[in-house]
Amino acid sequence: MKNDLPLGFRAGAAGAGFKAQGRDDLGLIVSDRDCVLAGVFTTNVFKAAPVLVCQDILKRFGSCRAVVANSGQANACTGDEGIANCHATQAMVAGPLGIAPEAVMPLSTGVIGDQLKMDKWEKTVPQLVASLGTRDAEGFTRAFMTTDAFPKFAFKELEFKGGKVRLTTMAKGAGMICPNMATMLCVVLTDAVVDKDTWQAMFVRGVNKTFNRVSVDGDTSTNDTILGLANGASGVALSAEDMQVLERELTGILRVTAHMLVKDGEGATKVMHITVTGADSDKDAEQVARTVGHSQLVKTAMFGMDANWGRIVAAVGRAGVHMKPEAVSVSLCGIELFREGQPLQGDFDAQLEAPLKEIDIPVDICIGKGPGSYTLEASDLSIGYVKLNSDYRS
Repeated sequence: MKNDLPLGFRAGAAGAGFKAQGRDDLGLIVSDRDCVLAGVFTTNVFKAAPVLVCQDILKRFGSCRAVVANSGQANACTGDEGIANCHATQAMVAGPLGIAPEAVMPLSTGVIGDQLKMDKWEKTVPQLVASLGTRDAEGFTRAFMTTDAFPKFAFKELEFKGGKVRLTTMAKGAGMICPNMATMLCVVLTDAVVDKDTWQAMFVRGVNKTFNRVSVDGDTSTNDTILGLANGASGVALSAEDMQVLERELTGILRVTAHMLVKDGEGATKVMHITVTGADSDKDAEQVARTVGHSQLVKTAMFGMDANWGRIVAAVGRAGVHMKPEAVSVSLCGIELFREGQPLQGDFDAQLEAPLKEIDIPVDICIGKGPGSYTLEASDLSIGYVKLNSDYRS
């Protein structure tokens, strides 16, 4: 087991058999002291019960002591019963820990509409609590994976004058991944000393630059949640300059984690790095990037390793953004294919044969001479994605 959790945090996991036997599907993180809490949540109107509960805790208290995460049931679109079950799981975990139920942040993922299997919760929670200290970041992450091909976690240790501060991220997500969050759960832990307003502000900025700039399939889930817990256990006092470093490193580790989500997009074989420049505004550049990144024709072309610039240009043109066709240029894998509204001449299929076999595919689009720019990471669309999602409930 790796020592990759910040000071004062312990992790555990257990198998309740929510969907399959022989694997962990309940995970628990506990801090030995109160944590300053930050959070960003789904924009979907149909917010799952755990999302509503977490939002309420963040608003009313702004602190917590633990996170409990389950796979197998999303507890979304489950009405009052879903909320009641969510509160019941908090109480189950809080009791043996000797903490208040509202100090437990619940996370759920799985099939929408399924109620939590409360009998299995009651049977497994004692084992879950007893397991604390036996799991590292990977162990906790594996407990709330669903269609993920691999666990997504990252660790960073920062050196300041006053001592070391640790950052750890643990996330799940492979489908329903779209800007404005995804069917994605992420827990960020740090032992840094930071106040609530500062932590929430830097957290939101970091998420906007990372998790809100990725897309797998254009779907936004009911359960998307990113939680940030800062328990101050390092005791390291950070100056204003140090806080800037902490935010930069936080954004960096979130970017690494977000990239893992796209790389592990259900059935994904490619990650497009779509950069749009020359727009009248960043918002316009974002709209173009998302239109290209969500285009099924572009995605399937990338899966087929087809240098079909026409699909990219067509997506750019329907983005609903002001531009002059003669000002648009497109490059793929660093090779310019389309300039000032017209295709260039060359044996591009041969030139791009090798680059398009790589996982990371740069797509650079210039639409004018404006100051606006935006970068989006998006996966391709493969046969594997269709098969995985057509079989999701079976």
